[in-house]
Amino acid sequence: MSELKGIEQTETDPEVLINAFLKDFSDVYSEEDEKKISSAWNYLIGKTELLKRNCGKPYYVHPLRVARVLAEKHLGADTIVAGLFHNILDVDNDCLPEIEKLFGKDIAVICNGTAKITSLKIKSKTIQQADSIRKMLFAMVDDIRVILVKLADRLDRMRNLKFVSPESQKAVAKEVIDIWCPLASRLGMADIKSEMEDLSLKYSNPDVFQQIKSIVAQKKQERADYLSNAVKKIYSATERVGVTVNISSRAKHFYSIYQKMRKRNKDAGELYDLLALRIICDTNAECYTLIGIVHSLWKPMDGRFKDYIAMPKANGYQSLHTTVICEGKPLEIQIRTQEMHNIAEHGVASHWLYKKGTNKDMVKAEDLSIINQLRALRDEDLSNESFFKELKNELLGDSIYVFTPMGDVKELPQGANAIDFAYMIHSSIGEKIVGAKADGKIIPLTQPLKNTQIIEVLTNPQAHPTQAQLNAVKTSRARSRINAWLSANDPTYIDREAQEKRDAEILANTIYSKKVAEEKRKKSKEKKKETQYSGKIRVDNLTNYLVTVAKCCDPVPGDPIVGYISRSRGITVHRADCLTFLRIPDIERRKVSVEWDTSEKKKNEREEKLLEQIQEKSRQKQKEKNQYKKQR
Repeated sequence: MSELKGIEQTETDPEVLINAFLKDFSDVYSEEDEKKISSAWNYLIGKTELLKRNCGKPYYVHPLRVARVLAEKHLGADTIVAGLFHNILDVDNDCLPEIEKLFGKDIAVICNGTAKITSLKIKSKTIQQADSIRKMLFAMVDDIRVILVKLADRLDRMRNLKFVSPESQKAVAKEVIDIWCPLASRLGMADIKSEMEDLSLKYSNPDVFQQIKSIVAQKKQERADYLSNAVKKIYSATERVGVTVNISSRAKHFYSIYQKMRKRNKDAGELYDLLALRIICDTNAECYTLIGIVHSLWKPMDGRFKDYIAMPKANGYQSLHTTVICEGKPLEIQIRTQEMHNIAEHGVASHWLYKKGTNKDMVKAEDLSIINQLRALRDEDLSNESFFKELKNELLGDSIYVFTPMGDVKELPQGANAIDFAYMIHSSIGEKIVGAKADGKIIPLTQPLKNTQIIEVLTNPQAHPTQAQLNAVKTSRARSRINAWLSANDPTYIDREAQEKRDAEILANTIYSKKVAEEKRKKSKEKKKETQYSGKIRVDNLTNYLVTVAKCCDPVPGDPIVGYISRSRGITVHRADCLTFLRIPDIERRKVSVEWDTSEKKKNEREEKLLEQIQEKSRQKQKEKNQYKKQR
């Protein structure tokens, strides 16, 4: 096959190229499939035979390379044809009806989907924007094969990036690392993800890439001997327990090493865990047997064992990971079954691999996640709308993704309208909105927006927010901005939410105040019960004054009291909180200190104590007399 790939890269004759392709994958496609692929190739050649790319190669060479990437995944003939046609609308914008007529509706849908994604102005300045764009890509398409075709297109673009300018290389590398690598990871396609990551690093940071490449290349024979010794020990141990395994060794991907350098703030030369072994066995039980064998051969590193079999990753990835100290160096080891390996490497496309001799009816859909269910579909069900709709719902959640006219992606909640969108752009635009267009057509301002629409906002300098707009918006940003403007500029506006909040606070404070007052009253009553008053009132520590209790407030023993000198009734006593007392003329000069008398209680207490002492002495004397009589 390597010779044929060499022919493909240097040969430009269309017939030689397609024959080499069909020969390479003769065990994958039926005779009918080959006829369909050949027919599509001839159609492509008819449209593009005279076109050249900037690198000087024929236009049709890139589509064939994309088709080859897809064929290596053993994807169906329709997907291969879609790969050949993935950018044909750039050549002939009106050929879609003809493609549908000649090759079927599915292929036309995929071609249209890939064209829509190609036309995007993908600009991600932040991680959040990149995530929104990835979700937008899912929102835009109704067939997962659109994503698979675009991944193949991006991979081939990265493989041939040397033919464009350094500025373009960095721009494409950033797009791939931000958008397409995480997408491949989300779909569980580790092989494509890893290759694109390494190629992105090569063009975005060539100095670091060459440094890592040089370090990985150093002591190649020493590393090979080290891994060979480890592999021999594992084979020897597994033979003794009767477990059949297949072991492969590898240096870690350059981008993975680069991430470790950044995370640990070290040069590549300071990293030791750059090597890994992968052990493939037959069953889940053997995986756990093997982890025991590995840990008996070498000491495992603390915190470096992960069980992704019992707890798979969100994209369906399953494997056991451990890092051991082998000959004084860290060695990472992964243990998995062949089926797990297929899923780990190829993700969504894994169920087409090695499909001969396998029984996919053994797969129980209810035991698999949504993505795993997609993997279990047969070729003819690959475009199953309900399954892909579930996948999109899982990835998109309760959000929609729409474009600005400049191609920026904005995330909004389901049900959001053009007013929400305007405030998402800028408050000043939201305040002046008078109309909106979706995909060039006027829409009502309150109409819910749909995924992938291009929204254009129409403004007027004289416009301003209204209460009707406040009632219509769905986002907190728009609601708070409109509310603030109305509160500041509209005298007729009542902020119902704020009013309700204030009323609730007043009610809560009132209830709390009443509760505190009630507790004080209870404590006062308890204190009154504990203190015994004589009923008399002491004035400057004396009780022989003429005292009159005021009828207006009628204080009782235990109440806080105040007194003043009256002209005809001696000392008059009021409760301390009596308003009548406060209105008495010249009250400050006439006021005297008064308090309830408790001296009788104290006197009684002293008398009781004295009586107890006398009784105790009497008992002691009687006891002594009795003792004297006994002695006589």
